[in-house]
Amino acid sequence: MKVFIAGLPLEVDEAELTAVFGDFGPVKSLRIIKDRETKESKGFGFVEMVNDNEAKEAIRCMNGASYYGRRITVNVAEDKGPGFNGGSNGGGKGGFRRN
Repeated sequence: MKVFIAGLPLEVDEAELTAVFGDFGPVKSLRIIKDRETKESKGFGFVEMVNDNEAKEAIRCMNGASYYGRRITVNVAEDKGPGFNGGSNGGGKGGFRRN
């Protein structure tokens, strides 16, 4: 299942976000969208999780949560056609805490 994340703090990188979603289950791919010229985060991204139930649990727990002091939006991504080509790599933990 593909998940859309909006409101991401600019300091969050793909490795950290992969680790956060990895707390819910295996991450197939993840991509933070970046500006073509500056290469800085645009504050949103996509994650594809292996298991739909784990993706739904991540959405339930993270949507509306505070992440580095910013309220994030997490929901099922709308499939708008070809072009989602995320990359995933493991990494350190940090930032987001589930309650």
